[in-house]
Amino acid sequence: MPHQIDKTALVMHSAERMFHLVNDIARYPEFLPWCAGAEIHERQPEQVTASLEIAKGGVRHTLTTRNQLLMPEAIEMNLVDGPFRNLTGRWHFKSLDENACKVILTLEFEFSGSLSRMTFGPVFSQAANTMVDAFCRRADELYRKEGA
Repeated sequence: MPHQIDKTALVMHSAERMFHLVNDIARYPEFLPWCAGAEIHERQPEQVTASLEIAKGGVRHTLTTRNQLLMPEAIEMNLVDGPFRNLTGRWHFKSLDENACKVILTLEFEFSGSLSRMTFGPVFSQAANTMVDAFCRRADELYRKEGA
């Protein structure tokens, strides 16, 4: 059964800054509590293939996506490997002015089987539902320190 998660936030940071923050996958373990590791497999100007190790309460899975970089408006994610039948997602950064934007995350996913859904479903759902807030907090920490 397919699931969809839609999250939106207004932030006092530029779309470009938010784009770069979300695209800095290697630093996810520094501020996403459920992210136990991140690995970049391939980086090109308009595409990144990366894996995240998602862990919580003894449940641990690795998820690999290929991300299309549509700088600075969007990042589109597609499943390469992981405990899903399918997974697609899109970060959209809608500029409101020079120092503000609307961040929109849409994820559509279906687990590969009932065991994956039962063991990993709650962990992934919590991670997905808190992701936008975590990136907004991270942006505030990083960019307010710079005086921006």
